[in-house]
Amino acid sequence: MDIKISQAVQDLFDIKVDVVLTRPDSQFGDYATNVAMQLARPLGKNPREIADKIVTHLQATGDFSEVTVAGPGFINFRLSDAALLALLESEPARKRTGEAIVIETNNPNPFKAMHIGHAFNAILADTIANLLESDGADVHRVSYHGDVGAHVGKSMWSLLRYVDGDVKKLHAIPTAERNTFMSRMYAEGAKAYKDDEQAKVEIDNLTQQSFILDDPLYKEIYDMCKLWSFDDIDRIVTRLGNKPIEKRYLESTADSLGVTTVREHVGDVFIESDGALVFPGRQYGSFDNAFVTSQGRGLYGARDLGLMQLKNNDFHPDKSYIVTAEEQRDYFRGVIKAAELCLPDLKDVTVNISTGTVKLTTGKMSSRTGDVVEINWLFEKIGEAIRERGGEATDAIVAGALRYQFLKVRIGSDVVFDVNEAVSIHGNSGSYLQYAHARGRSILGKSAYTPNALSGVTLEPSERALVRKLTEYCDTVEAAQHDLLPHQVCTYLYELAQEFNRFYEKNKVIGSEREEVRISLVSRYIVTLKQGLELLGIHAPETM
Repeated sequence: MDIKISQAVQDLFDIKVDVVLTRPDSQFGDYATNVAMQLARPLGKNPREIADKIVTHLQATGDFSEVTVAGPGFINFRLSDAALLALLESEPARKRTGEAIVIETNNPNPFKAMHIGHAFNAILADTIANLLESDGADVHRVSYHGDVGAHVGKSMWSLLRYVDGDVKKLHAIPTAERNTFMSRMYAEGAKAYKDDEQAKVEIDNLTQQSFILDDPLYKEIYDMCKLWSFDDIDRIVTRLGNKPIEKRYLESTADSLGVTTVREHVGDVFIESDGALVFPGRQYGSFDNAFVTSQGRGLYGARDLGLMQLKNNDFHPDKSYIVTAEEQRDYFRGVIKAAELCLPDLKDVTVNISTGTVKLTTGKMSSRTGDVVEINWLFEKIGEAIRERGGEATDAIVAGALRYQFLKVRIGSDVVFDVNEAVSIHGNSGSYLQYAHARGRSILGKSAYTPNALSGVTLEPSERALVRKLTEYCDTVEAAQHDLLPHQVCTYLYELAQEFNRFYEKNKVIGSEREEVRISLVSRYIVTLKQGLELLGIHAPETM
């Protein structure tokens, strides 16, 4: 429609203009535009006069059942049934075709349990990747994990004390309990590091050993627990509904490349302070941050510099997205600026997307002390709540409830997770939308008619209201793709399901005189609902 209006403007005034359409309340029409007011200054005319001429021109096309001018020059359009139904065949534009994009879709560290904050970031990143793929981009999902550093030292301190020289003690831990065991080991080490000076010295030494791995006992425990961690991470991420990663990056691999880059830019990018190599981030809206210690050991910033180069060497991305908690926003502002100064070819490539905090109704879910709420616990709670309501708690149904609860909130806002709300089939939840899809499939299964294309149909008012909502799908997806905001899709799908419920409550489908038309409408509804759910990484069940 925007192209038709742009053409009308060019025909009337010989001016090329990009027309922006909005969706007004249905009582005013299907679309609205303020293009007449945009043209008032260049044409030197009253916007109302311009709008009247555009309206007269468009009324002759046959695409509109009503075109009116409101206020100082707003134009409202109501499409003909034929034009509205034709929009159902539209598909979202693919504006990123040809772009190469890398995105980290999970990055929990090994040697610690995967907690709910990790799951939140993984689900958001995976869904953003879906949006980018649907927009035509060549998307490479990767992961990045800290297999060296202080958190390893804290865990290894506890692990070495636990085995007491006998690694067979680790083999005795059941597979299902390893994640919780690792969480406890890290928590004990973190507490000792804080409270016990002798333990702090020992942990600092064990941290250094994570880079060297020349102690046989240390290495055996390290390798075993690292394997446990990645097995668990892969299992959980799959259970969340994420698509597989293409490559896993490790801090140990990125470290040396990053340290070399920092050393090469001492004086022009980094400064030396008490032997450490520091990026003066305060000059760039961040904070002064040591990238290399006085002992020559790389820190997080150096490793992230190395990672950026590794990703560039592997994929040559136009954009590289990192989804992290909000408290890391200033850190990444500094690291990204340091990368731009050191590696000009990577300018504007890396983008940090900051999320809010995940909380239970009882408070914050995680901390660096190791006192965390594991994602397995939330899986169990959601499953229990579904079974209490008589439902089948398959992984796909549980993941649907979990993903939607995270995704329906605008990125950057905090998520207060309520298990009962997440599994409700009467509110704005993933379970509600999964049930809505299954219900629609059930209606289709009761009809002898085969759904057909809805061309040449005259719509009744309630049918038209549903069709109008269905035509908003493309606009919604394009907006979500452009802004990388999955919550826009969630909001739309919830509104669509509500619109269908209003339609179904007021209109008989099976056995009505208009059954053939209405079954085709039901079919289009469930196709659209399924497409939207799949974009969110949520399974659309046939039955529920």
